[in-house]
Amino acid sequence: MSMTIGLAGKPNAGKSTFFKAATLANVEIANYPFTTISANHGVTYVRVECPCKDKEKTCGKCVDGVRLVPIDIIDVAGLVPDACKGRGLGNTFLDELRQAQAIIHVVDASGGTDVEGNPVEIGDHDPLEDVAFLNKEITMWLYGILERNWAKLARKIQAEGLKLDAVIAEQLAGAGISESDVNAALMDTGLARMDQVKWSEEDMIRLCDAMREISKPLLIAANKADIAPRENLDKLRDINRIVVPTSAAAELALKSAAKSGIIRYVPGDRNFDLLTEDITKVQKKGLEAIQKVIGMFGSTGVQECINRTVFELLDLIVVYPVEDEGKWSDKNGNVLPDAYLMKRGSTCHDLAYQIHTEIGDRFLYAVDARTRLRLGEKHELKNGDVIKIVSTAKK
Repeated sequence: MSMTIGLAGKPNAGKSTFFKAATLANVEIANYPFTTISANHGVTYVRVECPCKDKEKTCGKCVDGVRLVPIDIIDVAGLVPDACKGRGLGNTFLDELRQAQAIIHVVDASGGTDVEGNPVEIGDHDPLEDVAFLNKEITMWLYGILERNWAKLARKIQAEGLKLDAVIAEQLAGAGISESDVNAALMDTGLARMDQVKWSEEDMIRLCDAMREISKPLLIAANKADIAPRENLDKLRDINRIVVPTSAAAELALKSAAKSGIIRYVPGDRNFDLLTEDITKVQKKGLEAIQKVIGMFGSTGVQECINRTVFELLDLIVVYPVEDEGKWSDKNGNVLPDAYLMKRGSTCHDLAYQIHTEIGDRFLYAVDARTRLRLGEKHELKNGDVIKIVSTAKK
């Protein structure tokens, strides 16, 4: 499946550093608000264990059994309070988030930037305010779209007997809200049982809040964790979210050092190896400081944020389609040429359609390359499955 993670947060929280660390893209990074004035689009990677470890011939697409599966990532401009009303860079950047299936909210856990993103003393600002404000901005953005024609739409639903969830989904289609998202939110809030003509502003905001939670699941990257007061990290960990202590700056430094051949480092590793003694005192001191950060948190947190967003928030699995179930290769002998991210619960037939519509239409059966067992169209795939799809010949 094509999937996109959105990076959101206030200015100067470290979003652009996180984005560059995750993609090694060349984006501008500076210590003042609104450095990012248009969304940056890039490719990052989910880290998984490659099945080729079980074969004599390696796939050539992994490093020591670590496979990096590409996904899209968007770094939107920093959001300030009342962005939903057009303040700061406003709705343009909320609109960018419609493409995202999930959001990584990069929060300055150090409390060293105020609500607008301006530098203040470490610990002066409460990061919980940033969490609440982003949720509110997205909810109010959805409310602003839904509320525009609501009185007219509500009467039309009643008069013509239209499906409530379908009408709301159509109104919010541009925000990336599906009919199933709307239906789940209506059930969660109890508004499905109320006459929509009588919904109050509070009711509609409650519905939009539920739709935001369902359609845009969110993970918190507690960034600048290495300089954050302990109480800030504790407060963030206490909220009902996945919270990952993160140092985007440390990850970026490691990626840059690895690219320069100074160290050996695979994203998400718990350590790195120095490959040369030919480094400056400043570089040596910097790497020692990063080693302390990794020792403190287990990693820089950037890769953990991406992996947990994909595998926990979105509940996806990785499946490897092959054409030769014996060699685990395509027809040209390339071992495990592709890795597909799919929703947990997907079937062999779903995989066939993801490879190509025509293969889905002509699907006969699948083969589990590990066991050589034949699988039917409704067989549920597991994470790490290596699957051959057998289809009828083209007419």
